[in-house]
Amino acid sequence: MLRPVGTPTSITPSSPHHMVETINEALVMTLPAASPARVGWAAKRGLDTAVALTALCLLLPLLLFIALLIWISDGSAPIFRHVRLGRHGRPFGCLKFRSMVPDGDAILAGHLAAYPQARAEWEATHKLTRDPRVTTLGQVLRKTSLDELPQLWNVMRGEMSLVGPRPIVQSEVTRYGAAFATCFSVPPGLTGLWQVSGRSDTTYAERVALDLDYAGRWSLRRDIAIMLRTVPAVLRQRGSR
Repeated sequence: MLRPVGTPTSITPSSPHHMVETINEALVMTLPAASPARVGWAAKRGLDTAVALTALCLLLPLLLFIALLIWISDGSAPIFRHVRLGRHGRPFGCLKFRSMVPDGDAILAGHLAAYPQARAEWEATHKLTRDPRVTTLGQVLRKTSLDELPQLWNVMRGEMSLVGPRPIVQSEVTRYGAAFATCFSVPPGLTGLWQVSGRSDTTYAERVALDLDYAGRWSLRRDIAIMLRTVPAVLRQRGSR
């Protein structure tokens, strides 16, 4: 259950979109942190390892092909390592196929300074509808979610799970408020409720609500259901950019 400061209300955790109305910049957390049973947690880790290892073996030719295409396009490293926050807020190097130009940070800063509307969108969602940093090949990789395949290695290392909350950067912690501890009592996921619920079509408050709902009601059965929903979600490319 969530309550915004000064606004008593009640929420059904099984309906994350109903929870969105109560999320603001200052949350009072009343939902207990997820504490999966040791056996259940071991099963989750076992499933992560088995699926990630199998996928890496089967997808190796595709991974090498994508890496080669990126390298040919501009001669720069095909893998991008970005610091994200993992379980309990521990930082780790999240891997992705590089979908942006090498000097992306400088380009973003200049773009946000020149276009107030883009700056407002970035401040509201931490994303841009038209991101000047993304390459032509990168647009394809993002649209198909192929840019996230290297995160299978993060899953193998235990830094991520197949299913979990979105991996976020340090600057996003304040947007989670008191919900952060519960959301990241489980490791971030390669997929999750956000990815199968519209992705970029959702507001930031909805993303937090979805992460919170997942962490508060984690189960191995639910992980499997989300993984099965991920396939059609990726094929529909709904909300991806």
